[in-house]
Amino acid sequence: MSKSDNGAKKARIGRRLGAWQKKIIWLAVILAVVIFIGTIALTGLPLDAQGLYRLQPWGDAISLGLDLRGGVYTVYRGVDKGEGDFGSLMDGTVRVLVERLDAKGYTEATVIRQGFDRIRIEVPSISNPDELLEIIGTPAVLEFLDSTGALIMEGKDVKSAQAVYNNNVPVVAFELTDEGSKKFAEATLANIGKTISIVLDGTVISAPTVNSAITGGSGIIEGSFNEESAIELALLIQSGALPLEIEQLEISAISATLGADALDRAVKAGGIALILVFLFMVLRYRLNGVVASIALVIYTLIVMFILASSNIQLTLAGVLGIVLGIGMAVDANVIVFERINEERVRGKSSIQAIRLGFQNALSAIIDSNITTLIAAFVLMIFGTGTIKGFANTLAISVVVSMFSAVVVTRVLLLLLNGIVRREKPQGRLTGDNAVPALLRADKGGDAK
Repeated sequence: MSKSDNGAKKARIGRRLGAWQKKIIWLAVILAVVIFIGTIALTGLPLDAQGLYRLQPWGDAISLGLDLRGGVYTVYRGVDKGEGDFGSLMDGTVRVLVERLDAKGYTEATVIRQGFDRIRIEVPSISNPDELLEIIGTPAVLEFLDSTGALIMEGKDVKSAQAVYNNNVPVVAFELTDEGSKKFAEATLANIGKTISIVLDGTVISAPTVNSAITGGSGIIEGSFNEESAIELALLIQSGALPLEIEQLEISAISATLGADALDRAVKAGGIALILVFLFMVLRYRLNGVVASIALVIYTLIVMFILASSNIQLTLAGVLGIVLGIGMAVDANVIVFERINEERVRGKSSIQAIRLGFQNALSAIIDSNITTLIAAFVLMIFGTGTIKGFANTLAISVVVSMFSAVVVTRVLLLLLNGIVRREKPQGRLTGDNAVPALLRADKGGDAK
């Protein structure tokens, strides 16, 4: 062999060894980042030497639902007396209850409409149902005060309020009762150029200036409104004179101890499920199983980060949605690995088998996950309480599991394949058939 041939051969070996070393470095960096982020997720991270500022563990940052945190929930039914638009009255009631709970310091309370005529209220970290009933049972207090703070009229004097357009500008139109018309006419006549404050449960919700006396029993409130803010103000004014009665259908208190116990059990069950999946994948697919296990760890970290950084509440059913997502991620990996094995049997090289395996498996993975996403979105729209919590985490888990199976697993497989198929220092290349444990394990785990 000539010196030029030896030089060319050494150059090829050098290039391949360089590529192999780069793959080693990339894989090491990925594993280091996963370990670092996982440590932060579990233990947090101090941001200064004194420890005064720190990133808290992601588990502590996740908002827990009532069934895990403990608290009180109640369901009310609105009574339709045929006075005004029932839907608007229900929205006004929800708004007043939210404002009242916020004013009492229950900023994490959830008040939602449930179906057509029901309102569900969930207040965490409260153990006495009577305390919640006292807050809810207090009627909405709407007052109109002049510039000196003197009472002009109350919410019972307001017949209706709604958002309308005046010269293509959103305004709030209101109509008063006969008694309210007299009071308001006298007050506006005496306060032209001054403000009249509209106060709901002690909070000023609007303070318009009187431009002229309002003597006809109706008027408009102008301001820098958009359509949404005009509707909101109209609902608040309407709620003060709410003719809607609400009847309590159910109320229940969940102990914080029971909630913590349920969370511990759910987390333990999820951890056991994850470990069993790791063992199965490693025993069944060997090095491929290790790749799938790393992808599942990344899946878990991404789901935890999304929950910790969003306002989505984690419920007991939501934990089940996360565990179900683990199963779906594994299922996608199994499909990919089997497609890769099929391509290897046909005689394709390792790189070709990986690329064709993912290409052939992609349609099946997407179809199965899309159908699950459709079901999750339906549950989000029509479900309430724990059902909605399950739907939220299921949708997140499905999307993240697709990413981990299609992107993360592919990247890791390509890196590991390049490392296993590295060039030996003596210059003899290892062939495709030299990596059976990575890409061609049969059902018994042995290479074909």
